[in-house]
Amino acid sequence: MTEMLPQLPNFAAYTKPKQMKKIVLTYGLISGAVSVIGYLITFISGSVHNETAMLIGFTSMLLAFSLIFVATVKYRKQNGGTVTFSRAFMIGLYISLIASTVYVLVWLYNLYNVYPDFAEKFAAQYLAGLKADGAPAEKIAAETTKMNQFIIDYKQPWYVVVMTYTEILPIGIVVSLLSAAILKRKPETIT
Repeated sequence: MTEMLPQLPNFAAYTKPKQMKKIVLTYGLISGAVSVIGYLITFISGSVHNETAMLIGFTSMLLAFSLIFVATVKYRKQNGGTVTFSRAFMIGLYISLIASTVYVLVWLYNLYNVYPDFAEKFAAQYLAGLKADGAPAEKIAAETTKMNQFIIDYKQPWYVVVMTYTEILPIGIVVSLLSAAILKRKPETIT
């Protein structure tokens, strides 16, 4: 008779969350720094409210979130060359949340300490652009009402936080989904 040997615990399963946590924190903070660098470039150059600023900001966000691919590949290598779609997506999502939070915190600091009249200047520049483009008076009046409400809303910290997260987080989620779909690799089954 053969005796059944006790099953040893799978110690590799216990190290995965620790590996993932380190990768996510490291790449999340680096991604946050990269996204902030793009913002700082636009701020220092003085092109905070134009198409160039939007291009620089969007590019820095894409560069920041490209690190999701790097982090997922690193995690996959540390785990025998395999990663599930859900695990890869969670890596990307956590990195996106950390990077977005860094971005939001830096914006809040700058808004309240460096650029407290942002909403007023943004609204004035937007309305001046409409007038310069020859928009009809009715449209300018309607947009003026919207901009006045924007100025009031932007005085609320919760509103600023939500609006700032909506700038960056959706990009991170899309990149996380793409990364997970491209980089997923199931373990090879032995037949």
